[in-house]
Parts: sequence; structure tokens; C-alpha cells
Amino acid sequence: MRSVRARAAIGATLVVAVALVAAGLAVLLVLRANLIDQADLQAEVAAREVAGQLATGTPYDELELDDEEDHPVQVTDEEGRVVIVSKDLRAVTGTGTSGVTPVPSASAGASPSPGDGDDADDADEDGDGSRPGRGEVSSDDPDFSDGTATVDGTTADYRFAAVEATTPDGVTLTVYAGAPLAAEQEAVNTVRGAMLTGLPLLLVVVAGVTWLVTRRALRPVEGIRREMAAITASEDLARRVPEPGSRDEVAALARTTNETLTVLEASVERQRRFVADASHELRSPIASLRTQLEVAEAHPELLDLPGAVADTVRLQVLAADLLLLARLDAGEKPGSATVELGALVREEVSQRTGDRIAVSVEVPQGGAFEVNGSRGQLSRVIGNLLDNAQRHAEGSVAVSVAADGRGVRVEVRDDGAGVPEDERERIFERFVRLDDARSRDDGGAGLGLAIARDVAARHGGTLTVDRAAEGGAAFRLWLPRPA
Repeated sequence: MRSVRARAAIGATLVVAVALVAAGLAVLLVLRANLIDQADLQAEVAAREVAGQLATGTPYDELELDDEEDHPVQVTDEEGRVVIVSKDLRAVTGTGTSGVTPVPSASAGASPSPGDGDDADDADEDGDGSRPGRGEVSSDDPDFSDGTATVDGTTADYRFAAVEATTPDGVTLTVYAGAPLAAEQEAVNTVRGAMLTGLPLLLVVVAGVTWLVTRRALRPVEGIRREMAAITASEDLARRVPEPGSRDEVAALARTTNETLTVLEASVERQRRFVADASHELRSPIASLRTQLEVAEAHPELLDLPGAVADTVRLQVLAADLLLLARLDAGEKPGSATVELGALVREEVSQRTGDRIAVSVEVPQGGAFEVNGSRGQLSRVIGNLLDNAQRHAEGSVAVSVAADGRGVRVEVRDDGAGVPEDERERIFERFVRLDDARSRDDGGAGLGLAIARDVAARHGGTLTVDRAAEGGAAFRLWLPRPA
């Protein structure tokens, strides 16, 4: 019951069972209705045949009651008295009366009782329409009823039709003629039995076919599951699940799984490089600091206090950068506070009083440069861009803020050597430094630009680099305005 195959087979079987039961009931109802209509027609034909003989004045004892066993006949007068019955009819229900013994009455063609003919004529002349005229059979649809009749010792179900006829003497009689329902019952029972016999067999076939088809359809899924289990056990993200040649949902699942594995492999590899590079970057300041402390312990007069402080500061900055990258990789949301980039740039520049080169600021007066995000993270981006510009500039660093379409652009320019065109994407990778001749103290750890781009992306913006008009690099940060 827990497998997809079992649930699919049971579900399909239940649906087919309900559909077949509903269809079977509909077939039985339609079949029974058709058979009853045929019985009604037979009963009506038999009743009108007898009624026609009575309307033509045929004496009672000379009536031709053909096939009395299949079509028992009972005739009553206006007062409900039985005047004629089939020869072998011993009991009857469902007609005007249950009597089967004729009472003495005037035969057809005899003189009517005083007033009988006049009453019939008056009813006909008044246009009552409830009785047929002399020598006529009622043209109205007959009344039908279900009943039983015992003929020659055998009791069976019948369908009776009641037809009125008026003799030439003006006597109105009601003819009840029956048609057997045995054939209808037998046919319905036969069809019902066939359905009850065939339904379980058909359901077994449906369940088996559904099981086999589902098993075949899910076979690639089992292959995917086994390969995923092997990948999990081996921790080898370079492996891929098999992709079936079909273009169905299972093939789409396999392709999506492989795409996910590709992303996971790249992410894990990136994390491994990150850990390795972080360990390498942390090793140098820690080793330097330890050496200085060990020397100071043995020879206090040789303690390089400024160098120890510098190493400690560098270690602190590096640790903060690594923690920020870890939070960004973990999906930390940037926040939704409103930040005015113009004011943020002025504030950041005003705090950089000890920079090697003074930073010129270009922010239009009265401009509204608001964006949504984390003030601390955006301040870190601007600070990293200014640090990078200070590190590479020859004599000038400039930062400008301006509206750009539906967003705000912050541009940081310097007059240094610039960034080669083929390296303009690589510099945003972590722990990448283009100038290998620079010392680690001067060149940094290679995380500033990587952090800046990650923060920009988290805020829905972009960070690119181009050639500045001053000849150096121009870093352009674009952030969208609030919706």
C-alpha cells in the first residue's frame, strides 16, 4: 500500500469498478425499460384485439382469445363485474378486480337493459369523451399495471393493459389483457449475472495491467533512486543519475536532478576552495603574530608592537570578511530598511580622514537616492570599493552618485593602472589578487570585491567594472529603487 504501483493499481481499479457499476446499472435500467415497453405493446395489442371483437358485437362465448397462457384476459363491465375471463385463468391481481368467475350478463347483440343504450348515446352526444361510442374502441392510451396471474396452475408476473370498448348495444366494457414479464426478468437476470461474473475478472485485469504499466513507467525512477543512494553513500557529486530517452516527466525529473547535482558539486567545490583559501590566508597573520609574541617573550626589548597590532587588525578584518561571506552564503536576507545612498556615501567618505589620497565626492544637491536594504552591508560595499581604489590609485579617487533608470548608480573611479578587460570578471572571485608582486599587507586578502558583488546581488543590484575617464578602473554599483 505504500508503493506508488500499489496505490495506482488500487486507485485505477476503484475508478473502473465505480464506472462499471454505474454503467451496469444504467444498462440494466435501460434494458428493463425497453422490455417493459415491449410487454406494454404486447398487452395493448392483445387487449385491443379482444376489445375490437366486442365492439363489433361478437358474442362472449364466441370470442377468439388466442394464446391465453401468454395473454390472459379479463373483461369487466361498468359496474366492475367480471363478464369474461380466459379459459384457464384461475387467479389474477393488478386488474380492475381479482374475480375470475363471470357473472350472468346479456351477451353481445342482445337488447340492452332499459336506459343502457340511451345512457351510452347521451354520454357520446354530450361529448364526455370518457367512454367510446357504440361499436367503437377507445383511442386513448391504455392504462398499464403490474400484476400476477395463475394460468393452468402456474403463477407468473404480467404487465396488464386496460382498453375500453362499447358494444353495438351500448354496453361499455373494460378489457384487461396481460403480457408475461418472465422474459424481461430472465433477460435482466442474465445480464446481471454476466456483469457480476465479468466484473471481478475485468477488475483483476485492470489491476494487473495498471500494476505492470506503472512498474514499467517507474523503472527509471528506481534507477534514479539507486544512483542517488550511491552518490549519497560515496559523497561523489561528480556522478550523475541515468536519464531515460523518453521525453516524459521521469526524463524531466532526471534532467532536473542532474542539474541540481551540478549546482551542488559547484557549491561544494566552491566551499572547499573557500575553506582552503581561508585557512591559507589566516595562517600568515596568525603565524606572524605568534612569532612576534614568542620573540617578545624571549626578548621583550625586541617586541614589534606596531607590527603585532597591524597583524591583529588584519586578522580581525579577515575574520569579519569570512563571517560576512558565510552569512551571505547561508542566504541571509539584506533587510528592508530605507537607505539614502547619497548620505551614506558622504558619511563613509567623511570617516576616511587617514586615506593616502583624498576622495572627491559628487552627489547632486536635493537628489533622492533611496534604496531598500541593509545599511551596514551597503556601507561595507562602498568602503570596500574605496579601499580598492585607494590601493591602486596614483593620485586621485572619486565617487559619484546619480539616478540611473529605475535605480541608483554609485561609481568609484581611480587613475591607476585599471583592470585588464579579460580579468574584469575574475577579480570578483574570492581570494583573487591580480598583482602578485604586492605584499599581503598592501594587497589585502582578495575578498573585498567578492563581498561587494555578493551584497549587490543580494540587494537585487549589480556591480561591474569598466575603464574610467581618468585612465584607471571605474566600479559601478547599481541598486533598484523601492517599488
